[in-house]
Amino acid sequence: MGVSANNPSCSVTQSHGHTHNIFLLCNYILLGASSSCIFLTLPLRLVPSICGFFLILLHILTIAGAITGFSTATAGSNNWYAAHMVSSVLTAILQGSVSVLIFTRAGDFLEDLKSYVREEDGVVILRLAGGLDVLIFCLEWVVLTLAFVLKYNAFVEGDVGCGSTSMKIRGKVQEEDLSDWPWPFQL
Repeated sequence: MGVSANNPSCSVTQSHGHTHNIFLLCNYILLGASSSCIFLTLPLRLVPSICGFFLILLHILTIAGAITGFSTATAGSNNWYAAHMVSSVLTAILQGSVSVLIFTRAGDFLEDLKSYVREEDGVVILRLAGGLDVLIFCLEWVVLTLAFVLKYNAFVEGDVGCGSTSMKIRGKVQEEDLSDWPWPFQL
């Protein structure tokens, strides 16, 4: 059970199977961490405030990016790949910013919310969410790196876009006849 990016026309080669499996594992962890962060902060009643709404929206965008990342890096078109990379970079930057804000200004953030938990408990909940945000930040950059490696390997091996042009690596360079070149360039 799970999401698979392999289809019969575009397959991930065996040599890069481990990289692909690590990529999928990181995406699954991103899904779990983002959804855990949402459920962890539910007692704080984030939705009535605009800051809380944007925090939940950021985690929803992270979940959407992880879901699209399952197939984009290996079998997706270049447009989807570029959109995935841009959204991953933006969510990574925002997750890092949110984690810094949570760790430095948790009390100020809680003052704006109409939460029914005590302030000390709210700070603990926010610090736990900040720890998950740090994990999400690091995993987003790992996913970005792995997506680039998978796309590059697919491009080099000719699996990009299922039949599009690619760069084939050849071990030997063909020699060219230099006799028809102008005099200064002849050897």
